[in-house]
Amino acid sequence: MKIIISPAKKLDTSVKVHNSKMNTSFLGESKKLIQILKGKSILELKDLMDLSDNLAKLNWQRFQHWDISNMNTYKALELFDGAVYEGINLKNFNKSDNNFAQNNLRILSGLYGVLKPNDLILPYRLEMGTKLKTIKGNNLYMFWQDKLHQNIEEELNKEVLINLASNEYSKVLNLNKIKSEVITPVFKDYKNGKLKVVSFYAKRARGEMVNFIIKNKITSYEDLKLFKNNGYVFSDENNGSILFIR
Repeated sequence: MKIIISPAKKLDTSVKVHNSKMNTSFLGESKKLIQILKGKSILELKDLMDLSDNLAKLNWQRFQHWDISNMNTYKALELFDGAVYEGINLKNFNKSDNNFAQNNLRILSGLYGVLKPNDLILPYRLEMGTKLKTIKGNNLYMFWQDKLHQNIEEELNKEVLINLASNEYSKVLNLNKIKSEVITPVFKDYKNGKLKVVSFYAKRARGEMVNFIIKNKITSYEDLKLFKNNGYVFSDENNGSILFIR
């Protein structure tokens, strides 16, 4: 079983710096993107990525200083913050949990392609939906699609893929063309008498399901139906989606 999740905009740069070079699978592709991004002004980045002035300046500086010889790297799963990662709760992992995560959890990234939890990276912000022009086309989907689809397909080797990523990130994989079975957990809350996805709660629940899978070393998607965190319970299954309601 492999699990995919999205990265987070929010980063925790207070975590341990590992004083080692980056070691990601698609470092060559990342370098190509950085070369394009380094040529952008602060104002161009602000417009391209829909950022505030302060965030545009911060990320311009990050791109300017991005270099493969930079040793101030962070483990991907430690660096990302936000609702999903709060739900994952890395701090309660033991060595066995870390090993299971390294083998089975993958983070989709606009800059790094696919990340394993212990991959060493530099802080960045580049969402998969960014309309950055490259030699491959007018957006990052066109840049990454074939490479990431093939990478995940090879990693799966007929295993089940648990899709806990957002639509923005998961669609880069062309999930309908994945040969393996793809299962997408969906979390909905009753609000004003109707069932709907509440973004913050759904993100947190996706992270907690990652924690549930890793802590229990789950290898069969049927066991995901036992998930009952924060009042969510399994409700229904339909065309690759398993619905949890609260």
